[in-house]
Amino acid sequence: MRRLVTLALPALLLAGITLLARAGENPGREKLQELQDFIGTWEANGGPDGKKGSLKGNWKETLQWNWRFKGEDAWLNLEVKGGKVLESGDLRWDAAKKAYVLTAKLPGGKTQTFEGTFKKDILTLEHLDKGTNERTQITMNTAAEGVRMIYRVKKATGGGKLFAPLWLVQANREGESLAAKDSKQVCVVSGGAGTMPVSHKGETFYVCCSGCRDAFNENPEKYIKEFKAKKK
Repeated sequence: MRRLVTLALPALLLAGITLLARAGENPGREKLQELQDFIGTWEANGGPDGKKGSLKGNWKETLQWNWRFKGEDAWLNLEVKGGKVLESGDLRWDAAKKAYVLTAKLPGGKTQTFEGTFKKDILTLEHLDKGTNERTQITMNTAAEGVRMIYRVKKATGGGKLFAPLWLVQANREGESLAAKDSKQVCVVSGGAGTMPVSHKGETFYVCCSGCRDAFNENPEKYIKEFKAKKK
């Protein structure tokens, strides 16, 4: 009898550890879901912030936010076509720092890391150049029930936090009727607004972006099981 108990204890302990791991699985994903309204394609106009009545220096760009998954890792990916501020970037949640971290590729190939918070529906990220002591701040937020996106770039010199406006980019969501709060469909992977249908064994589900579509196609039964469990 003692031997049976001895053999059972490690099994129970292992099961408990497994359950705890699953309960804490991908803790950053929940934080990233706060930015679900960013997901999608955005047609934007950019230019000097605060400059009115002139088109000099203005440009057009297209932003695309997608979910990305690799194993248990999850992050948001940004791709920008025609941009003068950002070219691409990966946004993650750093649990140790309790901060969002954007690893951004700038036009010209340079890479910078920005860190910050999401408060009052505004994502605020900052980068400090240790060589010049110049601080760059990027703020992003959606508006008009998720139909509009606005992001600003500001600079502060001398390591201070007195930021001067630099660039302003204003965007409209591609297909405004697909705004997150107007959609009745739920993404089977991220839980956001479902805009694209996917099928498995005769059942139709919805995903919010190409990243979620790819993740679903790689392991549809996993996401369907999790999705149905949450609905219950």
